[in-house]
Amino acid sequence: MRENKLRTLWAQDKPAINGWLAIPSAFAAEVMAHQGWDTLTLDMQHGLIDQNALLSMLQAVQATSCGAVVRVPWLEPGAIMKVLDAGAQSIICPMVNTPDDAHKLASYVRYAPAGARSFGPVRAGLVHGADYAGAANDNIVAFAMIETRQALDNLDAICSVEGIDGVYIGPSDLSLSLGCRPVFDDVDPPVAQAIDHILARAKAHGLRAGVHNGRPDVARARIAKGFDFVTVSSDARILIAGSQQLLAEMRA
Repeated sequence: MRENKLRTLWAQDKPAINGWLAIPSAFAAEVMAHQGWDTLTLDMQHGLIDQNALLSMLQAVQATSCGAVVRVPWLEPGAIMKVLDAGAQSIICPMVNTPDDAHKLASYVRYAPAGARSFGPVRAGLVHGADYAGAANDNIVAFAMIETRQALDNLDAICSVEGIDGVYIGPSDLSLSLGCRPVFDDVDPPVAQAIDHILARAKAHGLRAGVHNGRPDVARARIAKGFDFVTVSSDARILIAGSQQLLAEMRA
């Protein structure tokens, strides 16, 4: 079975530095994958990536040593299974708000008897090895996104669900749910407290913890606190920031 880059890093007690892909382009994914990111997340929820773009982008990323993660559009079995069959080894699922949601996510990413994933790894079996069927359940990583007040209220129950490997914090939606400004980094105090609480409860349950960031200094500080998976910006944001910096220098 091909290594899951996240599991390899975590076995070495190292955090994963994750980039974010929103642009539906195999070449953009290939460029990002060659820059040294530990993992790249292909965003099918708020990014512009559909199933057709996903395949070529997975191929581009997985031709390098970079790990491929997919944020699926929603907690829907067909969408999740199709992404896994295309070769994704790690899944981020949005809006996991209840233990029932968490049970569904854990089931959708694993074959029986541990779950309800339908068998048909059309590309995954080709690129991840002949032992895929027997090894996939232990190889795949499933992140449940914690991003609402309801999820906070159910946090311990969600973290107790067998088959959930980690939680991933969406600071913007979490902020909105708590009546605060929707930002990644300089969050309002109630959100900062909630993020620390989520991290602590995840660790107490033996889970990995990930979080979305916009700036490297914030991501580094969150790694120091104990986060195992930190996203730092996205292809679109990097393109915008680089262009703005260049143009500001040219027009100065």
